[in-house]
Amino acid sequence: MIIGKHTLKPGKMPFVIAEIGTAHQGDIIKAKELIDAAKDSGADCAKFQIVFAEEILHPKTGVISLPGGFINLFDIFKKLEKDRFFYEELKLYTEKKGLIFLASAFGRKSLGILEGLKVDAIKIASPENNYFGLMQKAAELNLPVFFSTGVSKLADIEEALEYLPKQVVLFHCITSYPSPEEEYNLTLLKTLSQIFGVPAAVSDHSTDPSLVPLVAMTQGAVAIEKHFTLSRKDDGLDDLIALPPQLFKKMTDDLQTGSKLQENELQSYLDQNYGAQRIQQVLGNGIKKLAPSEKDNYATTRRSIHAWDSLPVGTTLTEKNLAILRSEKNLEPGLHPRYWNQIIGRKTTRFVEAGQGIIWDDLLTK
Repeated sequence: MIIGKHTLKPGKMPFVIAEIGTAHQGDIIKAKELIDAAKDSGADCAKFQIVFAEEILHPKTGVISLPGGFINLFDIFKKLEKDRFFYEELKLYTEKKGLIFLASAFGRKSLGILEGLKVDAIKIASPENNYFGLMQKAAELNLPVFFSTGVSKLADIEEALEYLPKQVVLFHCITSYPSPEEEYNLTLLKTLSQIFGVPAAVSDHSTDPSLVPLVAMTQGAVAIEKHFTLSRKDDGLDDLIALPPQLFKKMTDDLQTGSKLQENELQSYLDQNYGAQRIQQVLGNGIKKLAPSEKDNYATTRRSIHAWDSLPVGTTLTEKNLAILRSEKNLEPGLHPRYWNQIIGRKTTRFVEAGQGIIWDDLLTK
């Protein structure tokens, strides 16, 4: 697969993505400082998140726990919303610096911005990896998709690939912040690539700058993504677990060193620097299953069908009073998004409070 001037292929130096996300906090000057620092730190790509709160969460999601503490995520996302011109300026500046511009889309509005920007590729994050409507719209753009597979099972990935374009890179990750290195099960990269016939990569949420990326390279990773920040003392959502420039530079330098070594030389380098036992823990058994640290997130982090408005008995379900959202911990999840078309037009048989997931019992007469 080719992204800009970069060929993503096992055995080469991986494509390095600095996941800036929303670390700019809506400030264009800070965003450009992050892009500059990512370039100087050896990144090939500066990645962002195009956030519109209503595409992701319900206002009643309330306060949730993140590495930085307890926050009202919906309110934070509202403050981070920016228009197309903000991202257009970021893309122009990113490309001026010789980097690839990449961003995650979370719904049709954010995807529409990416379409208008004529990007090289699109990222779909792990919580959206069962949001088939988003995937279908992304596939219509005929662009490569970087697809994260955190908090998913093998059958989930298989089903999702039916909706995605042929140009896909599967990003193995663990949806836990920070992620324990010993849970990464990186032998899985070869398993995923062999099963699905597409390249595999790693989105690494662990705190060690180089351990997971280097081991991933031995397993054919074509790309490495790490959260990036100017300082872990900043107030961005992911800054506490992100790599500041000096550590990101260490990672890219280590990857450059590793890419010049023969396979047996790289293995010896890893064993000497991290210990053979630790490397084996990170490699795992290659069987795709939920990591222990993300198991509890399976039902609530991924998307399900929710009531956007309160729905009295007899309300007809429409695209306006429903939404496909992340539940998080304070709302009960609803039906899988695959049932969206089946329930549109049906009527509720009991009251459903705004924000709660729609389940079959809300629609069936006893």
